[in-house]
Amino acid sequence: MVRVVGLGLIQNEHGVWCVRRKVPKRLEEAVARVQGAPRARQPWLKRSLRTKDEKRAKILAKPIMMEFDRILAQAEALLVERPVRTSLTEAEIKTISDYFYAHELGADEELREEGVGTDPIFADVHRQLTEAGIEFKSPFEVPQTSSGLSDRMMHKIEEDTSIVLPAVKKALARGNVDFIRYEVNELLQLFGINLDPNSSDFRKLALAVMRAEVRALEAIHARHQGEPVESPKLVEPGAAFAASSDGWRLRAAYEGWVKVEPRKKSTQLEFARGIDRFIELHGDLEVSQINRRHIREFRDAAQLVPARRSGKLLKAGLPELAEYSRRHPDEPRLKAATINKWLNCLGAVLNWSRKNGLIPDEVPWSDPVSGMRLTEAKSNRQPWEVEELRLLFGSPVYLGGERPIGGKGEAAFWLPLLALFSGARLSELAPLTVDDLKVDAASGVRFMTIIEDEEAGRGVKTEQSVRAVPVHPELVRIGLVDFVHRVRACGGASARLFPLLTPGPKGGFGEAFSKWFGRYKRTLGVENPSSVFHSFRHGFKDALRAAGVQEDVNDALTGHSGGNAVARGYGWRDMVRRFGFPTLYAAVEKVTYPGLDLTHIHWTAAQIPIKGPDRSSARNKKPLRAR
Repeated sequence: MVRVVGLGLIQNEHGVWCVRRKVPKRLEEAVARVQGAPRARQPWLKRSLRTKDEKRAKILAKPIMMEFDRILAQAEALLVERPVRTSLTEAEIKTISDYFYAHELGADEELREEGVGTDPIFADVHRQLTEAGIEFKSPFEVPQTSSGLSDRMMHKIEEDTSIVLPAVKKALARGNVDFIRYEVNELLQLFGINLDPNSSDFRKLALAVMRAEVRALEAIHARHQGEPVESPKLVEPGAAFAASSDGWRLRAAYEGWVKVEPRKKSTQLEFARGIDRFIELHGDLEVSQINRRHIREFRDAAQLVPARRSGKLLKAGLPELAEYSRRHPDEPRLKAATINKWLNCLGAVLNWSRKNGLIPDEVPWSDPVSGMRLTEAKSNRQPWEVEELRLLFGSPVYLGGERPIGGKGEAAFWLPLLALFSGARLSELAPLTVDDLKVDAASGVRFMTIIEDEEAGRGVKTEQSVRAVPVHPELVRIGLVDFVHRVRACGGASARLFPLLTPGPKGGFGEAFSKWFGRYKRTLGVENPSSVFHSFRHGFKDALRAAGVQEDVNDALTGHSGGNAVARGYGWRDMVRRFGFPTLYAAVEKVTYPGLDLTHIHWTAAQIPIKGPDRSSARNKKPLRAR
């Protein structure tokens, strides 16, 4: 017959009280690992109290239930993937070492407050030998009352202190952190920190914990001589860092920064990646504690990240990626531009934190990112060579009417031509709609608007990127107007010109197309890595200069601010009011590419999917042909 009293306290069939706790099913395997159990799963935590006295059992059960709580917390920690850190803040090192000091003094005080006359095993052996009539000698007698510690317990504490204290001091003098490594690992697990054991800050923490142990043993020794030594309050690990400061941590600051004003999805993703990488290396630090050393170590680690990642590297944290590159020094690594984006995001969030009071005014602070950015190599993107353009526009897409799956229908045909004669970015062209192709009533100029519409997933790089670009007469000759009319007839004025293009992971409609285009041009023999889709933009800008177009008009057409440009309002209409369509059209009309003949290219309407990006129906339709 098993008797249950309260939650977790039971009496077995022999009358002995036990403590037990049901392990949540999801934690059974983790608890077995924490306990080192031979079984794969452990559904119960159970401990005998070795007493039949219910009143005493209730007293003995409390610390064991607390121990069960710690075991379950450790099991929870095993289920959480924590990034490997290579550094700790001074506050974290102090908090952990202070916790160890308080824990040691608290355990000693608890022992003395309980007033256990002797340890249970010694008393039990003493009783059994006495009852059996066996003669034996012992330097210690078992006291008849439990009023205070026995001579044996006092001797044991004295002995332990006299042995351990000199050993700790010797290890501390030598800087031998192996002496305290087990305790440090237990503390890190308790605080939920996965610290690289080979890092310099692991050594800093170990030395701090050794100093704390020396202080604790000296305090226990003084207490043993009758000196009143208070035990510091023991703060639970889960609340220790929160209690150490009211400061905001980096991730919370980033989330606050995101909520203040709407930002493009691509910007949010770039910033989130930088924040994640920093936390992978240093942990989620308080923004007020992030200093130049943290930024420098982050920058140095980021420079080791492989440029191409696959397999396990796709989910690896920054420390693992850096270590991989150290083992593979010949692997290409991230460019300075990418690392500077990560640094920019940190700088933006930290400066925003300062301006908005997350870093208090009374805290001395300066931007730790300032001056930390890397020197970026000048872009090697050059305009396409004429021979390369001949290969592209003499390819099956333009001569045979082919529409490769990756080219997403008519996007394969029109996007390179639009970029060639407008200088627009792929991200600006991919989401174009029928309504973006207009005619100015006063001048009769056909033009294309580059706008921003966050709800439709359309963004621009800068305010100056919102603009109107006249349609080049060569595009009209090839059939752009007919193409737009056909799309309007099928889908209406708001229909997208290239409905098979869908937003990618960063929110851009041209992400997948960019990858396909890179593969396609290589199949044509265009191996120059500098000749990419964005190179059309460089070619257009150079063509404007070659034609003698004024630089401010050039900048307006390509969406650049320009060093000498007069400030203008936000919107394409402001641009048109400043320059006028006749001037803008005259500039675009002058764009030519000597040596490039496109007279063989004509777009002919065949059939356009009416319902947009329905891949199944699109595969069954005949492609649009060029003759």
